[in-house]
Amino acid sequence: MYLVVLCVFLVIVGISAGVVANKILQGKLEEGAVSKAEKLLEEAANKAEQARKDLMAETRDEIHRLRQEVDKETKERRNELQRTERKLEQKEENLDKKLENVSRREEEIKQKLEDVKQRMEDVSHRESTIIDRLEEIARLSRDEAKQILLSEVESEANHIIGLRLKEMEERARRDADRKAQEIIAVAIQRCSVDFTSEIAVSVVPIPSDEMKGRIIGREGRNIRTFETLSGVDLIVDDTPEAVTLSCFDPIRRETARLSLERLIQDGRIHPARIEEIIEKAKRDVDNQVIEAGEEALLETGIKHMHPELTKLVGQLRFRASYGQNALHHSIEVAHICGLFASELGLDESTAKRAGLLHDIGKALDHKIEGPHAIIGADIAKRYNESSDIINAIASHHEEEEPQTLYALLVAAADAASASRPGARRESLDAYVKRLEKLEEIANSFGGVSKAFAIQAGREVRVAISPETTDEGQMQKLAYDIARKIEAEMKYPGQIKVTLIRETRVIDYAK
Repeated sequence: MYLVVLCVFLVIVGISAGVVANKILQGKLEEGAVSKAEKLLEEAANKAEQARKDLMAETRDEIHRLRQEVDKETKERRNELQRTERKLEQKEENLDKKLENVSRREEEIKQKLEDVKQRMEDVSHRESTIIDRLEEIARLSRDEAKQILLSEVESEANHIIGLRLKEMEERARRDADRKAQEIIAVAIQRCSVDFTSEIAVSVVPIPSDEMKGRIIGREGRNIRTFETLSGVDLIVDDTPEAVTLSCFDPIRRETARLSLERLIQDGRIHPARIEEIIEKAKRDVDNQVIEAGEEALLETGIKHMHPELTKLVGQLRFRASYGQNALHHSIEVAHICGLFASELGLDESTAKRAGLLHDIGKALDHKIEGPHAIIGADIAKRYNESSDIINAIASHHEEEEPQTLYALLVAAADAASASRPGARRESLDAYVKRLEKLEEIANSFGGVSKAFAIQAGREVRVAISPETTDEGQMQKLAYDIARKIEAEMKYPGQIKVTLIRETRVIDYAK
């Protein structure tokens, strides 16, 4: 730094001297000024020399100081390196000692392993000797003893598992029965409908008895034309101000009723007019059938059904079974199936569809031979319904085996709808005769002591004489009674046959 200052100072002095010299050479300065300038130059040179000497002295001092600092730092670094070397030497000595200890421990462990191995061989030898001695004393081999122990343990474990399984099964059955009762009760309460009367005749009021002659016509031509075109028997008797239509086909009877009411209201009763009115009434009834089917689909929320199936659903409006309207029953079964499916996590729309179509065969069972369940399944198959729905229709009266949960839901919903109080009705005489017939069939078998029809004729309980029948024959007897009931009686749903055999030993203390 001092060398730089000295150089700058010398440059400034040189520049000043050059300027002065230049002025002298140009003759611009006076002689006095020249001498003064020379003096100044001499003084400046002296000062510069003195400054150079001072600066050189300071520089030497600074260099000496820096050299001392470097020597000191070098000495400190040398000492630090020496200390580090000593530490490394100590660490190396320690590592050597540790390695020596590890080697010694390894040798000790090897020796111990050898000792343990030798002891294990001794123990194994002694164990073999003891086992041989035990086999000699027990007169059983090791495998035979192991088998006996395993058999005993397995037997005890099976017993415990059986008890646990039985307990779990009973608990599951109780919970399932309670849950099923709750579901069925809720479904029935939410879906109950009124019953209707099942009739085969319709009574049409007329304004006066004179109208009967006009209905009959000259030589009976009007009544013959009406019966031929409508397919219904028109009964004109002594009943005042009324005539009767008789037919087991409810749609034809409804068509004839509408036609006759319109003819009476119109007053023009002759063969041509009769034909015209009947044709119009057929179209109107067909429209009613289609509307009833569409309303049923709308009420149950079912979509995309074939028009012919919709029409058959509507025809159920004019069908009844034990006083229960077939269409109302089908709608109720659809709702119950939907509730069951929602509780069980199944597809609600599929369950409702199967429930609505389960009695579709009743719309045609008066035209086609066979059970209505099989007829309905064939119809559903013809119109490309799914296999789940076809099986549910075919199996709801056990004509086929149920293959899906939907089939079981439909059967349960059908039974719930049919058996709930107020759903169906029959005459008291027919009811009593059915109960008496049940008891009579059961009492006709040998070995039967008493028979009682209970639960509104849905179960017959048979008491068996223990002296004449053993337990091995009871299954065969129950089967024979059930088959005879099927052969000789007609009834809705199913009848349960329960056999009871009890042995009583009585003595008296005197």
